[in-house]
Amino acid sequence: MIVRLSVATCLAFGVAPVIGQWQIYNIWATTWDRSSLFTYTNLSPNPINFVSPGAIGQADITIEETPLAQAMVGYGASLTDSSALILNNLKSQNSNNYWSILNTLFDPTDGADAAGFSYLRVPLGASDFSSSVYSFDDVAGDVTLANFNINKAPSYLFSVINDIRGINPYLKIHILPWSPPGWMKDSGTMLGGNFLSQYTSVRLADEPPCCADANYLLKCLQGFQSHGISVYAISIQNEPENSNPTYPTCKISADQEAQIGSALRTLMNSNGFSGVRLIGYEHNWDDAAGYPVQLMDDASASFAGVSFHCYAGNFTQQDSFHNAFPSKEIYFTECSGVYGTDWWTDIKFIGSVTHSSKNGLMWNLALDGNGQPILPGTTSCGTPCRPVVQVNSDGTFMYHQEFYAMAQAGKAILPRDVNGPFGQRLHLTIGGSRAQGLIATAFVTGRVNPSDWQRYSLVVLNWDDRPDGTWNPTPIQTTIEFREMQATYTFPVGVTTLWWYAPSTSFDGTEAPEVPVANEEKQGAGGWKQIGAQKQKQEPFKAWVHTEVNGEAQRPVEVIFR
Repeated sequence: MIVRLSVATCLAFGVAPVIGQWQIYNIWATTWDRSSLFTYTNLSPNPINFVSPGAIGQADITIEETPLAQAMVGYGASLTDSSALILNNLKSQNSNNYWSILNTLFDPTDGADAAGFSYLRVPLGASDFSSSVYSFDDVAGDVTLANFNINKAPSYLFSVINDIRGINPYLKIHILPWSPPGWMKDSGTMLGGNFLSQYTSVRLADEPPCCADANYLLKCLQGFQSHGISVYAISIQNEPENSNPTYPTCKISADQEAQIGSALRTLMNSNGFSGVRLIGYEHNWDDAAGYPVQLMDDASASFAGVSFHCYAGNFTQQDSFHNAFPSKEIYFTECSGVYGTDWWTDIKFIGSVTHSSKNGLMWNLALDGNGQPILPGTTSCGTPCRPVVQVNSDGTFMYHQEFYAMAQAGKAILPRDVNGPFGQRLHLTIGGSRAQGLIATAFVTGRVNPSDWQRYSLVVLNWDDRPDGTWNPTPIQTTIEFREMQATYTFPVGVTTLWWYAPSTSFDGTEAPEVPVANEEKQGAGGWKQIGAQKQKQEPFKAWVHTEVNGEAQRPVEVIFR
């Protein structure tokens, strides 16, 4: 029989609890009432200790170190033409605010007061957030791509990317078109239509029209390279099951994408791009068991994995693909909030990550307060779409909910050392009487020097604002179980990120590392503060929290963040 005595019981009997080597010093929090917005707290000199286990809290999180789940690659958003334009204009208008935004978004320094976004998705040619419709070769029938010109993209797009790369050396660039050139489609235009199968040919001969789309995408890679930009991943088509005549879209079947992918993979391997990942699908959760599975059945050797969007279905549907192809990577590359509503952390970042996603991205990185500029005449984002950061015409700016959600999640996975690895997800279980009030993910971040202690991180969403059926945001007193030791923390309603350090194997005799402290001299990224000439105060917003019980998605619950 195993008897577990709580700390209080031990003290009552005059028996001191065993205090472990592991201590929690670092906490970042975003709370429901906005009293904390990505706010850092250092608990020194009174950290939370892991001690000999006692009674569990209202919730009990148990960290399981084996088996390891997916390695993470970062959080971020899409740098559309519109986002790049907004930021470039700000650079000219108020360079201090421009660099403040980029550093707050992308600085990956351990201990920095910044989110450390490390993944940027970039459209190839026009999207619904461009000033006009264009591809890099709009000359009809140019199957040899003699008129291809990467510089049809606005110059400020590459300028902003390179500014970001100067801040974050870990930045991963993922490129993809919203449509191939119009002459490759039955519509004859980039606005809607279907891809013409003649341009998917994978014949051995290279004469036209063989592999025109694959060659087009190869030239895109080479074009980015000519601007000094290395690409991490490329996809063949954004949302290949969507055709909308008001903005660049294109239907491409799974069979067509498989053929293009096979040709492109061969071209990349023979032209110095063998390390670039080819990512398939790029569409919603609801068809996770269909299109992406067929794509892998047809061309598994050519694709590193697939990516999903949030606009239909549920994050649990990622399991359909993962179970069919467990060795393939999963990415979560687009979800947009709209003004007046919100999709909160669990569905975008915690939810998708707990179902094997290696990243989490929002849609537009930056727009103005009206969700502009947008392609004239498009029906896309009519609500309108909300960016991660809003830049106003007077040069002031404000961060939206998406920033705080991703900052909380992204902080947990950043490398601990220069050129060190990103965090890797750990499995966990949640028990206790209020277990359903918490959604959590855990990560371990390895070290460059194997003898240095690893960082263990928790990202916890407490969405339990109605524990008794009426509005009553209630903190949850929680125990954290790790290597047969226990720590206790009370999670407020909102999102909390915390971490501790431990050796890669239990009790190896090494000393705990010095704990980095966030730069307290800098103004925090969160909170209400004076930015430029305008105090930024956000209105209350609603959150639809998506949860699951025993692996099944439950009806979403509405939470109001005031």
